[in-house]
Amino acid sequence: MKSIETTLDGIDKAELVDWVGSTIYSRGKSYVDSVSELSCTEDGRLVAWVSGGSEYVTTVRRDGKGEFDYTCSCPCDHGGACKHVVAVLLAAAEALKKKKGIPLLDPESDLYWEASEYLDEEDEEDEDDQEVEAPDVKRNSGTLSAGKIEGVPKEVRSILEKKSREELLEMLEGLVSEYPSMVQWLLERELLAKGKIDPMVRSLRKEIRNLTAMDAWSNEWNDECSLPDYSGVEQRMRALLDAGHADAVFELGQELWQRGNEQVGRSNDDGETAMSIGGCMKIVLKALSESRLSRRDQLVWLFDHLREDAHDLLDGVEKVIEDTRYSTADWHDLSVDLEERLKQIPVSEKDEWRRQHRRTKFVAQLKEAYERAKESVKVRPLLEREAGPCRDYEPLVEYLIEAGDFERARFWCIEGYGKTNEDAPGIANALKRRLLDLAAKEKKYDLVAAYRALDFFQNPSAATFTALRDAAEKIAQWPVVREAAIGFLHNGKVPAASGESCGTWFLPETEVGQLKNPGQKSSRVFPELTVLTEIAILEKRHDDVVALFKELCQTGKCGRGISEKVAEAVRTSYPDTSLKIWRITVDNLIAEVKPHAYQEAAGYLRKMHKVWHETNRLAEWNALIAELRTRHKPKRRLMEVLNDVEREKLLPD
Repeated sequence: MKSIETTLDGIDKAELVDWVGSTIYSRGKSYVDSVSELSCTEDGRLVAWVSGGSEYVTTVRRDGKGEFDYTCSCPCDHGGACKHVVAVLLAAAEALKKKKGIPLLDPESDLYWEASEYLDEEDEEDEDDQEVEAPDVKRNSGTLSAGKIEGVPKEVRSILEKKSREELLEMLEGLVSEYPSMVQWLLERELLAKGKIDPMVRSLRKEIRNLTAMDAWSNEWNDECSLPDYSGVEQRMRALLDAGHADAVFELGQELWQRGNEQVGRSNDDGETAMSIGGCMKIVLKALSESRLSRRDQLVWLFDHLREDAHDLLDGVEKVIEDTRYSTADWHDLSVDLEERLKQIPVSEKDEWRRQHRRTKFVAQLKEAYERAKESVKVRPLLEREAGPCRDYEPLVEYLIEAGDFERARFWCIEGYGKTNEDAPGIANALKRRLLDLAAKEKKYDLVAAYRALDFFQNPSAATFTALRDAAEKIAQWPVVREAAIGFLHNGKVPAASGESCGTWFLPETEVGQLKNPGQKSSRVFPELTVLTEIAILEKRHDDVVALFKELCQTGKCGRGISEKVAEAVRTSYPDTSLKIWRITVDNLIAEVKPHAYQEAAGYLRKMHKVWHETNRLAEWNALIAELRTRHKPKRRLMEVLNDVEREKLLPD
């Protein structure tokens, strides 16, 4: 071992100031107390932690020419030594002055681990002193077994098999020099082989903390991003697990879960970080099932974290749940745990959505635990008991339908609809849909038509009109039902509610109540011209389409969506109407003065050209292009778009 005095021999303030400058020297002097775990290596290199904005690993020594050779993991890059290097030298000098020994660097310490890529086994000077193999010494030319080289291309394998031990070592040294990360890989492989995992675990924990402290973001407009790279964590976790250290991986995973969720919650990167952490958590999940935790505790941990998994970090958890190592007894134990915890959650009031949602998750998990414990007899009572408190009727209804108990399913649909119709219309509508499905299963087609009518009168549209038509045709009542539907769109009167007869058929009352006329507080205005126009398009009544569209335009409520539908529908029967609509659209798009709007306008110009071509009126097309060129001459981008449109061979299909 070289004496540490070699590095510090003759060092004084003047030499350091001359080397780094007075400013860096002063800063370094103030950091002496921040130096910790000061150690040295066999070749006289000083190694230590220096605390600053973070913890930095710093090394320094003198080479054979008396010059300082140093490294530091801090971000400082001003072309010379940093204050941390000075602090280490001063701390070492002070230790020697006080006759305190500087211990050898512990090869199993975190410091050694972090500094490993900076450490040379020997000085370059010492290389000349090494015993050189005599030329006549026979080299070990043993070859590698092809069966031990996995995942290596055949061409590479063939090359490696022909190399001697010395040649392979030389190649490996070159790789280590070219790729510093291999140093860590080799050291960790050696530690794993010896079963000494503490340095690797400490290093992994530090890497997890550093990565999760980053702000993750990406900008799709300029392709810039700042994303933490968890691939190294994933690879090292897998190596630990493959070496049989599931508990260590699981412990690391718990910290990654906590910190990773916080990081993803504040990130803005389209889910990139969540996916990276999710890759690591897949290994953690595997470690969970191989850990020393009891099967019950494993399932409890898993289900607890699934309830809190707002960012889908546990993607792929199904493989763990389906693992046959978990017996029916294990699932029974989980169900007992969930039952007790469910009792501790107070039944919430209607406005306490968070508590209600938490209870709903517990119920869903308890249902799954019952089923996997072969205790399905407990499922129905659970769902019936919790439907009201959770306001979650659909799982119960679905369960009853699958069991073939349609009457009980219908009861709970009606019950739930009555409890949710006023303040939870989404739940109520879902239950109403279930009632419609039940009517269809039981072939009660008149009831199906009644529900379709309810949908249409509550939410008139071309889609609900089509569904009503299909249902009414099945019971041969479409003419009278259509008359009622069209009449409603004109005057707002619902036949069943008004008591008026629709031909020979009265609209029946559904299981969730009778149809009602829109109240005074309704925002609807009759006639509903937009829906009437869409239905006219659907029925290909082009004369009515044009008439209704003109009336709609007079109200000032003619949107672009319905205008485009009309233009496409009547382009053959009323081409001038289509051309007029497209011309307005083109002018509006050009007025946006944006390149993408110009391109969109070009699409409508092509439609116009096709109509004029089909009607032998291309002179009007030419006149339009000339007009646009004259009016918008300063718009260079638009002129380029017009050039492209004119160059195209616009022929009919």
